[in-house]
Amino acid sequence: MDRFLFFLIGFVLISQVVSAQSAYLPFDRDKYHLIERYEIRNGEFSPDFNTGFKPYRRDRVVKYLDSLTVQNQSLGKVDAFNLQYLRDDSWEFSGLPTTESEKPLWGIYRKPSDFYHYRDRFFDLHVNPVISLGGGVERGQEDLRFINSRGIELRGSVDRKIGFYTFMTMNEVVFPTWMDAYTRENGAVPGEGFWKFYEQNGFSYFSALGHLSFNITKHVQAQVGHDRNFVGEGNRSLILSDFSNPFMFFKINTKIWKLDFTNMWGQMTADLVYDGRGRPTDARFPQKWFSHHRLGINIGNKFNVGVFESVMANSWDWSYANPVIFYRWVEHMLGTPDKVMLGTDFKWNFYPAMQLYGQFALDEFVFGEFFGIDGENSRRNKHGVQLGYKYVDAFKISNLDFQVEYNQVRPYTYQEKFEYGSFTNYRTPLTHPRGANFREGLAIVRYQPMNRLFLNLTGMYQLHGSDPSPEVNYGGDVNKNHNITNVELGLFGHTIGQGVKNEIYMGTMRASYMWKHNLFVDLSQTFRQQQIEGQSNLSTSFTQMGIRLNFGLRDQFL
Repeated sequence: MDRFLFFLIGFVLISQVVSAQSAYLPFDRDKYHLIERYEIRNGEFSPDFNTGFKPYRRDRVVKYLDSLTVQNQSLGKVDAFNLQYLRDDSWEFSGLPTTESEKPLWGIYRKPSDFYHYRDRFFDLHVNPVISLGGGVERGQEDLRFINSRGIELRGSVDRKIGFYTFMTMNEVVFPTWMDAYTRENGAVPGEGFWKFYEQNGFSYFSALGHLSFNITKHVQAQVGHDRNFVGEGNRSLILSDFSNPFMFFKINTKIWKLDFTNMWGQMTADLVYDGRGRPTDARFPQKWFSHHRLGINIGNKFNVGVFESVMANSWDWSYANPVIFYRWVEHMLGTPDKVMLGTDFKWNFYPAMQLYGQFALDEFVFGEFFGIDGENSRRNKHGVQLGYKYVDAFKISNLDFQVEYNQVRPYTYQEKFEYGSFTNYRTPLTHPRGANFREGLAIVRYQPMNRLFLNLTGMYQLHGSDPSPEVNYGGDVNKNHNITNVELGLFGHTIGQGVKNEIYMGTMRASYMWKHNLFVDLSQTFRQQQIEGQSNLSTSFTQMGIRLNFGLRDQFL
């Protein structure tokens, strides 16, 4: 760990900061969709940021939004509102007029997006409360399902050179039954860290995120922090997602010409230590080390393709600090059992207002087994595939957006046979929430009929195979050892959905009304049915209402 920190600090000290800097915009799917839909709508990629690696820097987003505002004077009423809303959210970077509060109160809320702000030549500070209060009723459950989160958000910059961001909340939640079951089975709250039991059936946890950002050169930016990252264009990611607990990382992005090169090194929690009641205890958790780099290139202005490589190691090695080395070669030279993933991703704005995107993640490759020459469905044929389609302003209806997505991951992908080598963090998958051994189809319809009203309809079908007992491994639980498998299956004959067959049908209808800037009132209805082989169907419905201020919604599709 000391060497890793020395490595990060060294980069900070030797960097030559040459331009203004900003914090990153927290990854909120609803807000990011509003940003990305304009790139698809225009049919050309943004010259200011790469949508394939999230989150984005605030100043780069606003620069792009400013250009759209100037170029598109004939925007519809709702699109004009959205552009103004997004620019107001990071108003300090906009070169165009932004909204002033009509009635500021005692020096606060002078800007709709900031409870309080201070700005001079050297120091910039924005302070906001964070609140999420919601309650819901689930069929067949007597207790109220709820979320109670409250905290604070800080962002700003020092000398216009170092950007900073901090987000802290205290949280008490009682999950719907399917999320509660997932949490108890994995021993970890999705997307969060250390937790305690709350009363009889809830969870309590403190959430803290924070990062610093700065420029090394004009075209090279760096970020160091404890936060979430997401790779890809989809609702899910098979490379790196925001589903697991935030982790400590150092990231360098080089954007020049048609190339976008991202390097990231992170420290993750390999496993947990539990007390006698089944919750994490105050002990030193084992750690592991993650390295990732992706090189993307724009072919023309409508097609982007990238190649990536990731390695998970149970101990830090300086060889992985090289940002331009081939990790697989390093692994061989070191004689280590470190886990390396390879793959590719793409996006293609192939038609006005339409985009195709996808990912391919390769865990293990044996030529004869991958192509079925030596036998069908090898246990070592481990990979995941994603293919998706987006259509904005569908059928020429303004602000009606469609998205469909297919994901599948073969059994045993992301697992490892050596200790602390699996693609997990805090006992949750680093990629798709289901881990491996699944197929999934998603469909999302978003419609904004008026300025402040956002409608969302999401449907999911999922097939996955689960294990009948902890001692058996059919390849879906990425926390298990790859060597633990059923002897009778052997090397070949492993198919998606093997084990105990589960089929999940799930749909959610949600209406969100933005009463004030980033203050939303949400109403949603969820239906979920799970058919487990050899068991009774689990069917439920969940009605929820809540308010949230400066707080993004988390994914409940499990």
